[in-house]
Amino acid sequence: MGLKADGMNTQAYGTPSPTDSLSPMKIERRSLQSNDVHLHILYCGVCHSDVHQARNEWANTLYPCVPGHEIVGKVLAVGSEVKRFKVGDYAGVGCLVDSCTKCESCLDHEEQFCQLGAVMTYNGADAHLGGHTFGGYSQEVLVREDFVLQIRDTDNLAAVAPLLCAGITTYSPLKRWGVGPGTRVGVVGLGGLGHMAVKIAKAMGAHVRLFTTSQSKVADALRLGADEAILSRDPDAMAALAGQFDLILDTVSANHDVNAYLACLRRHGTMVLVGAPEDPLSVASFSVIFGSKNLAGSLIGGLKETQEMLDFCAQHKITSDIELISMADINSAYERLLRSDVRYRFVIDMATFQ
Repeated sequence: MGLKADGMNTQAYGTPSPTDSLSPMKIERRSLQSNDVHLHILYCGVCHSDVHQARNEWANTLYPCVPGHEIVGKVLAVGSEVKRFKVGDYAGVGCLVDSCTKCESCLDHEEQFCQLGAVMTYNGADAHLGGHTFGGYSQEVLVREDFVLQIRDTDNLAAVAPLLCAGITTYSPLKRWGVGPGTRVGVVGLGGLGHMAVKIAKAMGAHVRLFTTSQSKVADALRLGADEAILSRDPDAMAALAGQFDLILDTVSANHDVNAYLACLRRHGTMVLVGAPEDPLSVASFSVIFGSKNLAGSLIGGLKETQEMLDFCAQHKITSDIELISMADINSAYERLLRSDVRYRFVIDMATFQ
């Protein structure tokens, strides 16, 4: 690996265009700064967002694109001002690698809403090298200490990796809307997000029901901790749940009828969207007017809350259900992800990347 005056080269997997497959490429990482943590990446989760970005489905991708924002690694080096990490520690990097640190959102520990623009782990503005950031489908990364997370559960590091996105995406709204003992929570969809929502809501003490369109997911929902699984295509089963839920977390990224789930909320209940369907959802006014119901959205969490989530999951022995893959399998994994053919998160073993 040849050091250069302004950085270093490292091996990565990415794509030069929305129509090309992911393949090996070299990228530049910056040289170590005084507040940087230099990670050797061990595992990187595969998020549905990676597919959207690699294929420019949100029409904002910068190429070449190296995805990956569920990163677990081992510290190779630290800058002179770093306090919380030392060489040999395990650490994580999620969806964010920088922000202004001074705006109202950043001061409130919600860096994901930085008013000057949060810097995402990939496809963000790189203030050090120019151009844009590259993600975790790579051998190493350098990130300022404030955006690096401590990993306390080291028993299964690969299964911890998806917590950096899927975990915080579901933990944040569950916490914000006060989920705890006695709370009645519904989870729509049992995928990468949904299976984490079930586990976390149950650990918070809620009574958890899963909504699914697939009979094959019913047994799995119960295994993961759901108290009940409902087939949402059964109109009688759905009608019986009218007005039952304090909170419904909708994790589905395909087009679907949200009005059917809004009918299941109790008075003043809230449905939170964390999935991102390609087309706008149709919401009938009366679905929220009657019962003064709320339809909300949620986007990951800030660094403080993400660390809190990791500590909560370590305390409750919560990790993601994963399928470990080699780097060379990433293109077929994308196709399987689009078919929902994974239970429930792909994780890349970077030791397979030669």
